[in-house]
Amino acid sequence: MTESESVVYRVVPKCACSTIGQIMYYSDHGEFFDGDIHDATGGMHKWAMDDSQPLITNNVQSHKSYAFTCVRNPYTRILSSFFDKICGIQRNGRRYRGNLVPLLIQKYGIEVGDPENGFEFDQIKSFRRFLLFARDTIRWRRPMEPDIHWSAMSGHISTFIVNGGTYDKIFWTEQFNDGMQDVLNAIETPKDVKLSDIPRFNESEGHGPKRAHPVEDYFDDLSMHLVYEIYKRDFNLFKYDFENPGNKMPIGEIDLDEVHAKLGE
Repeated sequence: MTESESVVYRVVPKCACSTIGQIMYYSDHGEFFDGDIHDATGGMHKWAMDDSQPLITNNVQSHKSYAFTCVRNPYTRILSSFFDKICGIQRNGRRYRGNLVPLLIQKYGIEVGDPENGFEFDQIKSFRRFLLFARDTIRWRRPMEPDIHWSAMSGHISTFIVNGGTYDKIFWTEQFNDGMQDVLNAIETPKDVKLSDIPRFNESEGHGPKRAHPVEDYFDDLSMHLVYEIYKRDFNLFKYDFENPGNKMPIGEIDLDEVHAKLGE
């Protein structure tokens, strides 16, 4: 939530959250946070900060401010999680979650490459093995709890509703400018935000291998089955095309009433 309480945003990892956070920060302060917005400990309210929790709770439950979130195609989101979190070197210079990658190499036969060899490895084979791991964490919570970067978007989005929140807008990463502009048009911000001047803050870029193939090449019939098992609700509620991994664009309009009804249970 912005310090001015102009707007509330439910963060969904891997869905333009760095850019949205920086836009919110800018809309209050007229400048961007210097560094990764996820590291900011002031200048905006976050649920992770104890002092912010009562303010956010009060605002959300009384629907005092405009509330929104942003979603992304499940195929490209899980691929992005793999390349960023599993293959990439994190901003602290280390692998994500310390022993996670060695565990995947040992238990699932996943290769991730490394900067020394230019991240050369069989991306498709390794990604499909990672999908098995992601499914195991979500379905059986083994060999570990599911990670926020690959757990379903509907799970993130539902906690806001279950705790008394109401969304005014859910938009797609794939139509980011249109969706974010709708949010900005609906709120009053202390500082003007001109969306066309805002850079993209992709904090995960450049830390790992580039995707070597089109999206659809990573998903054979079995992979699609696994993705649907994990993300069925995401495809249905946020209107993405399960049948065609190559089509990242939504195929219908998001029905906010349906989202609140199905995720508020």
